[in-house]
Amino acid sequence: MPRPLTVGAAQLGPIQRAHGRAEVVERLIALLREGHRMGCELVVFPELALTTFFPRWFMAQQAEVDGFFEASMPGPETQKLFDESKRLRVGFYLGYAEMAGDKRYNTAILVERDGSIVGKYRKVHLPGHAEHEPWRQFQHLEKRYFDESDTGFQVWRAFGGIIGMAICNDRRWPETYRVMGLQGAEMILLGYNTPVHNPPAPDHDALSLFHNGLVMQSGAYQNGCWVVGVAKAGEEEGVPMIGGSQIVAPSGQPVALARTEGDELIVACCDLDAGLSYTSTTFNFARHRMPQHYGLITSRKGAELPP
Repeated sequence: MPRPLTVGAAQLGPIQRAHGRAEVVERLIALLREGHRMGCELVVFPELALTTFFPRWFMAQQAEVDGFFEASMPGPETQKLFDESKRLRVGFYLGYAEMAGDKRYNTAILVERDGSIVGKYRKVHLPGHAEHEPWRQFQHLEKRYFDESDTGFQVWRAFGGIIGMAICNDRRWPETYRVMGLQGAEMILLGYNTPVHNPPAPDHDALSLFHNGLVMQSGAYQNGCWVVGVAKAGEEEGVPMIGGSQIVAPSGQPVALARTEGDELIVACCDLDAGLSYTSTTFNFARHRMPQHYGLITSRKGAELPP
């Protein structure tokens, strides 16, 4: 028997450094209301959805860095989003920079239709570098500004199903999807901020959108689950970022795809039982996995060449 969940992927256009949180929250609320009009029960926002992508700058003063972080969630500006979520009975995923005591995380939360936080995830795969590299056109200092995750990959019973969360670079790693697949994930939500230009490997630039779809679609298929990937896109502070927001079925097929690089909502009615034809056959883990041969995945971090 189908278990439909109507989901909206709420892509954002650029957020410039001068844009205040209150202004951004109004944009989020507008997309939430559009989702409500289109029958959504869950709306997914991008990574670091409340500010510009601040790791592109080197900032020597911690106080300047901390200005991009949220000390509480909801906070003074974001309370309006939670209130509207509860009023409309539409839940959401939200990526933001989290200040937790002396720790700083790249975080996403899952908020149910009653406005309550039911899950929190802190980004595992932090990309980029930790020290200022002046040769770059722009920095990517996630390894400087964020601490390593203390949550790992979890799933939550919410929205009538089993929901997992990931953030940006996580989508490129097959382990992300498999760890949640082994917990029965039926849908994985992930937001991203991805520049078109990759300074250490500019030959990848023309393939940015292709790789974005490739990893989400393969992760969905190989784990028999839905994947909802949502961008913050467009030219932000002079840095072009990819769009390509999409909702991917357990077959690996995109069923909704953003057309623009601005604020845009795409919607799909997702049957949470659609993955069963994959998880009970080709990817029946209990029947076909051979974990006794996978030891290198957890025992070795980098590649070691054979003698």
